[in-house]
Amino acid sequence: MIMRFVVMGAGGIGGFFGGALARAGEDVWFVGRGKHFDAMQREGLRITSTAGNFTVPSSQIVQDPALIGPADVILFCVKSYDTESAARQLSPLLSERSLIISLQNGVDNVEKIAAILPHCSTYGGAAYISSRITAPGLISETGGFQRIVFGPMSGEAGTRAGETLNCLTRAGIKSQLSANIRKDLWQKLIFIASMGSLTALSRLTHGEIIGNPGTRALMFDAMREVQSVALKLGIDVDPVDESRVLEGLKRFRDDTRSSMYYDLIAEKPLEVEALNGTVVRLGERVGVPTPIHRVIYAILLSYHLRHTAASSPRPADS
Repeated sequence: MIMRFVVMGAGGIGGFFGGALARAGEDVWFVGRGKHFDAMQREGLRITSTAGNFTVPSSQIVQDPALIGPADVILFCVKSYDTESAARQLSPLLSERSLIISLQNGVDNVEKIAAILPHCSTYGGAAYISSRITAPGLISETGGFQRIVFGPMSGEAGTRAGETLNCLTRAGIKSQLSANIRKDLWQKLIFIASMGSLTALSRLTHGEIIGNPGTRALMFDAMREVQSVALKLGIDVDPVDESRVLEGLKRFRDDTRSSMYYDLIAEKPLEVEALNGTVVRLGERVGVPTPIHRVIYAILLSYHLRHTAASSPRPADS
């Protein structure tokens, strides 16, 4: 059975994983916008990667999702602040058998999507990859690791999920169908809300943060704040293991910075609400102090609001 995939947001995550599926012969369509879309229309979606370089033809790339027709699987990859506006564009593509997989940063995107599109299944997902738009129409992956974990927020995974897993595996994408995706999302939040946001706030690289005892300790303390909030909410996250975190960071180049850093210097809106804002708000709700994230949130929120006010409406891209 050939399934139709639609990638909502052809940025670093959606562009790479969708491109890998297209390269493997799957029926994949991409929804883009702005200068990135204009470049893809001229030259296709170009991807440079540690797994090889390839191009997705422009014929598979649109601005209006309604032009695609019925979709079996949506890889939902827009920035978290675009979740609702992007979800509203998907109704013409969906049926009761359609599956939406949110590969976004944050822990509450599935609930937002499902509230707008209740007639189909929406799964949570965590993408582990170091990739971004380095020029309009160009995705660059540099980390050498590409993995997707996804699953239902409750209950058992359906048949469509198993079919999707098979497609991802055939495309050479390391994938896992999770029995506890809520925990997986929080485990990722512990890292990206701490290290990712600190690279934006400090403008330092991964190597510089872990190479300085003070900033390294700050990173671990920030991680423990998120861990404490999760545990208070009943999410059984693993304890922050400093040696394991440092070992995991060896997968990244020392000059790595987060997507939030690149959005900050490009004067784009930031995902600070979905990351540090969520930690602060939920911490207040359950009585867990989050002083480090409160500082990160207060400062980066000012940039987010300034950049949002200066930007045009944003329907769908990552």
